[in-house]
Amino acid sequence: MTTGTKHTITAFDDDMDEIRGLIAEMGARAEAAVIAAMKALREHDTDTAATIRADDKIIDTLETEVERLVVRTIALRAPMADDLRELIAALKMSAVIERIGDYAKNIAKRVPQMNGKIPSSALEQLGRMGEIVVEMIRMAMDAYAKRDVDLACAVTVRDDVVDQLNKDLFVDFVAYVVKNPQNATEVAHLLFTAKNLERIGDHTTNVAQMIYFTETGENLPDA
Repeated sequence: MTTGTKHTITAFDDDMDEIRGLIAEMGARAEAAVIAAMKALREHDTDTAATIRADDKIIDTLETEVERLVVRTIALRAPMADDLRELIAALKMSAVIERIGDYAKNIAKRVPQMNGKIPSSALEQLGRMGEIVVEMIRMAMDAYAKRDVDLACAVTVRDDVVDQLNKDLFVDFVAYVVKNPQNATEVAHLLFTAKNLERIGDHTTNVAQMIYFTETGENLPDA
């Protein structure tokens, strides 16, 4: 192998390490935002909700940096096959993780409008959804770091649970508002919160699918 080839390979590896590091940071921030948003909702913590909304700009900035680095790496290194597939997947993953951050921000936006009037049963069910999607994000980012396709597959299984909880919540909330029409506004906010959590689960599943494709070159079965 010539010195020039070694230099190119080393430079590409350095670029990929930087991109992977940025995506890992995005994932960690998105996970923290979801945790904080659910805590703010549970405790009606408007200060934390405001911080989540402000910090979302950091995730946006990281996505822009990933995009810049991916484009630069493709232009300068001319990657082929597996390397190009990982770069394209990284570009898509950063966009999806940014959306997860947006959904956490959307939950936080509803905190000041809730006035702390949330039925304990609703908090419990929403809390369960929140715990699962946080677990999914953590699993997906671990799968990315370890290149673990089995762990990526496990993420999609958990998404089925989130989808079912969302359906159950919808039925429960509709029944609740029939008996308590004066709380219809609060219930509407809760329904939107549940939908945001469901979408976080969907987007995390998309990340898992991209990881699987990156490592195997195939679509995740039943995806």
